[in-house]
Formats: sequence, C-alpha cells, structure tokens
Amino acid sequence: MPISAPRKQSNINEEGIKAPNAFLMMLEGRAPWEYAAMVAAMPWLRKLPMGDGHPILVFPGLGAADFTTWPLRHFLEGRGYKTHPWQQGFNFGPREGVLEQCIEQARSIHDQHGRPVSLIGWSLGGIYAREVAKALPRQTRCVITLGTPFTGNPRATNAWRFYELVSGHRVGDPEVIAQVRKPPPVPTTSIYSRTDGIVAWRCSVNDAGPLAENIEVHASHVGMGMNPIALYAVADRLAQDPAHWAHFDASGARRWFFRTGLAAA
Repeated sequence: MPISAPRKQSNINEEGIKAPNAFLMMLEGRAPWEYAAMVAAMPWLRKLPMGDGHPILVFPGLGAADFTTWPLRHFLEGRGYKTHPWQQGFNFGPREGVLEQCIEQARSIHDQHGRPVSLIGWSLGGIYAREVAKALPRQTRCVITLGTPFTGNPRATNAWRFYELVSGHRVGDPEVIAQVRKPPPVPTTSIYSRTDGIVAWRCSVNDAGPLAENIEVHASHVGMGMNPIALYAVADRLAQDPAHWAHFDASGARRWFFRTGLAAA
C-alpha cells in the first residue's frame, strides 16, 4: 500500500504531504456503517445500467485477501460482469513472483474471454492493477484504483511500517518510485477520499491527462470497496464504451456526492 512515487525526493517536504492524522484514523471505524449503507442502497444500485459482460480482475489491499473484495465483486457480478479474484491469498506486498503471477492471470483471463480486462485495485492492489496495465496495455480495458498511493511521499500513509514488515521491502526505493509513478497507457481512474485515514489523499491523485482522472468520494479507506457512492463511480466507469472513453461527469445531482478535476499539485 505505501509504495508511492514522487517526482523528486526534495518535493516531498516542500509539498508537506503527511500521513493522515489520529482523527482521520479514528474515522476508519465507520467502515461497518459503509457496508450497511451498501446493503441499504442495493435497490438503488441495482437500477444502474447493466454492463456488457466483459471480464474484471480485482486486487485486494495490503494484508487483505479475496474475501475483502467479495462485496465489490458480487455487486459487479449483479451488473453482468465476469469478475475474478486475484487468488494469491493475503496480499503481503510484491514478494518474488507476485506481480508476475498477476500479469499471467490477467493474460489468461483475456485469452479465456477473448476481451480486454478491466483491472480494479484497492489500496496496494491498485499498484498491481497499474503495473499489470503497463505490462499488458492491449489486453487491458481500463484501470480503477481505490485509495491507492501511487504518488507523493512514500511514508505519507499509516501502513508503511507494516508494509516493510510483511513485504521485506523498504519504501522509498528510487527505481520503484519512478516505475510506480508512471501512468498506465490506458484509461485510468483514481477514486479517493480526503477523509482516508490510512493514505494521504494527495498520494492518490493522477496528473491531469486525456486518459487519467480523479474522483473524490466521501469514504473511509477500509470501507471504500463497499461504499455505495464509490460503487456507483466504479459502475459508471466500467459501463463506458472503451472506444469513446470520457472523464466522469460530476455535474447535476452528482455534484453533491463527487468532486473531479483536481490536479496533483
């Protein structure tokens, strides 16, 4: 989760990006309420347009496994998509062979369905999604990340020590930072929250570009994958015609729930 990529180490202090404070950490306790809100909102969510049945590969966050992404995958299955869990047990970071297996799985899913695969990653899982898209741009339809730190201060999270402990990797490796910061060459959406208690929200903001966008929602980090507002945004992005991808429209009634267009500065 805490792998992230600033342009220069000196910019980290200038930007003043720090890990979320204790108050935001406490707000992570609202995750069960987000699950309850998802259940309550399901009749509304079921009215969203059906998808086109294309395959989706979902990556869990740091220290999490496929059961944590089940609500998201179950919702998307109900919209007509073919979802796939990452099937590598608990996510303890990019240990030897992990990313290679992610790439091979995405390639296999593409070959199985004969269609490009959408990649969704929650927190650290979003790093995998982005890297797989870079390795397999022709087999990837789009990338959607949820609270993923891919830029900014690599220690601007409240999980970087845990990451170092379980992964065996140290944060801040210049080569890793440079690689992670590169944008995927496919439509890429970052869904983030300013009230994220684990990852500083500025570390989840894409640079502006024709294939990159940011969608701000009101959600916790732990509950983002089952927050009904975040699920709405995910479904909206997946339902697009890949030949005519466009940035998320936050006008009208949506402006009460979403913000877009923020730059990484």
